[in-house]
Amino acid sequence: MNVAIIGLGLMGGSLAKSLKSLDFIENVVGSDHNKIHQEEAIELALVDKIVGLDEVKNYDVIFLAIPVDGVIAALQNLVGVKEDVTIIDLGSTKAKIVASVPPSIRKNFVAAHPMTGTENFGPRAAIDALYDDKVVVLCDLENSGKHQAEVAKKIFKALNMKKHFMSAKSHDRHAAFISHMPHAISYSLANTVMHQENKRNILALAAGGFRSMSRLAKSSANMWEDIFRQNKEHLVEAIELFEGELKTLKENIKNDEWEKVHKSIEAGNRLHDILD
Repeated sequence: MNVAIIGLGLMGGSLAKSLKSLDFIENVVGSDHNKIHQEEAIELALVDKIVGLDEVKNYDVIFLAIPVDGVIAALQNLVGVKEDVTIIDLGSTKAKIVASVPPSIRKNFVAAHPMTGTENFGPRAAIDALYDDKVVVLCDLENSGKHQAEVAKKIFKALNMKKHFMSAKSHDRHAAFISHMPHAISYSLANTVMHQENKRNILALAAGGFRSMSRLAKSSANMWEDIFRQNKEHLVEAIELFEGELKTLKENIKNDEWEKVHKSIEAGNRLHDILD
């Protein structure tokens, strides 16, 4: 297979590194509107060469590793690809992307969300084995062509990813709670501290807990604005439920209801019985 990756940041660059190790992948080329990203991707040998968007259509598999609004725009430009081409997006939202796919290339398209990443971005953020042993969610796969579904499953299996299947609508609601809301909380936490504390105190007192909770606040504003916009309904629901939990805890602390505080902490502890 010959593969083209549109978007050469963390996700696209890391994917390129992993694909190059697969024996059934012959060439990996990249496309990116950012000239600096193009230069860095070549310098780091992430891809064999940089190609234009028109040339991308000639490749067997096209990955869209760009912000979710960009995925929608790119799909419109891929109308006219050959029947056996596979287009796979890696966006963090799914419903609006799936709804935007031009009917003429719906069979070409596979909606995927690898549940992996870091807070860093750009080609220099690309790392080895980012996808190894991670979950990939494949959405509405019954609407993809049989060939395209098999190609996607073959690639993700070769990347040692664990495949889960669900509807795009279900994905977006679950992702709002597991991924999107934590980012919103991290940005809000960072802004709360920045508005109250000076740089000297932040540097002196910020320990592991604060650094862990605020780590996501380093994530790209461009990318996450798009995600928040596309998954607005589910994200607002998740934030409101979180606000309810936080309000209850605040009231219990305020009213010296320490037994309730203790039970709330213990209930939260149980999350890691699942995660661990």
